[in-house]
Amino acid sequence: MASVNPPTDEELTRRAQAGETGALGLLLARHQAPMRAVALSLLGYGPDAEDAVQDAALTALRRIGDVREPAAVGAWLKAVVRNGARTRLRGTREIPGLDGLDGLDHLHLRDHEPSHPERLIEQHAMRDWIWYAVEELPPKLRLVLMLRHFTGITSYEEIAAACEVPVGTVRSRLNQARGKMAAALMSTASQTHDDASALAEDSRHEAVATMQAWESGSLPREISELWPAESEMVGALGRPGQRVHPVPVMRRFLEDGVRQHVHHVVASRSIGIWEMGISHPGAVHVCPPSVAWLMFRRDGRVQRLRVVFPQPQQ
Repeated sequence: MASVNPPTDEELTRRAQAGETGALGLLLARHQAPMRAVALSLLGYGPDAEDAVQDAALTALRRIGDVREPAAVGAWLKAVVRNGARTRLRGTREIPGLDGLDGLDHLHLRDHEPSHPERLIEQHAMRDWIWYAVEELPPKLRLVLMLRHFTGITSYEEIAAACEVPVGTVRSRLNQARGKMAAALMSTASQTHDDASALAEDSRHEAVATMQAWESGSLPREISELWPAESEMVGALGRPGQRVHPVPVMRRFLEDGVRQHVHHVVASRSIGIWEMGISHPGAVHVCPPSVAWLMFRRDGRVQRLRVVFPQPQQ
């Protein structure tokens, strides 16, 4: 029986550039050993070397389209590892989040950025793969990663305030999330993934419908089911030692003349983030210009809501 020749690096790279996640997964698996060898040669044995390899894998996810010589993708991957390792050695900057080279700041999936890489990810049919991997993270790691890389709450200090944890904990959780994210991406490359955009669109519809329902004073059935009796307001707008339901709190703001408008929505199966703009014509109190709702859900229903007020962008 004739043996089937495995695909070449050039073929896999071109397929990955066309959006085939399985091809990128095969490339990373094929070159993992030489990538690790480069990291070990510069960083020695230890977690830093493993982190450098994981960073490079995530950089490949975002930048595979930049490879101009597909047949030389192995050298490109090793160069990515080398650059990341040297950055670690210099220690001149933090390496938060998913990408050790530039913090993956270009992966903020924001609606208002016309040249946003979300468009690139969707073009390459990788967005669902990314969100599938995000869903694999434990909730605490998923939350800090979603805030850092998919919302406007990006600084360590803001994330720490939103999660009510020290800044050092945010750094630690982001580092853990980066490693687990890389492993999840590599292990799920060849699987089928749910439609992440549909999940976000459903959550956006809920956000708009919730605002409209609260302003009109009546909650249709699907919105009231989103906010069951056990829903609890926590954080700055909650009351320590008391269970406070979100609906009367938000209605009180409405009565004071505060209006919220949906700007951006990020959603996983158990965590939703609604970023709102605030207007307050004739309001009793002057409010910050924006607010973010952090919702923790179970079976589609909100169990806890934490409202945070991000600092205005300079």
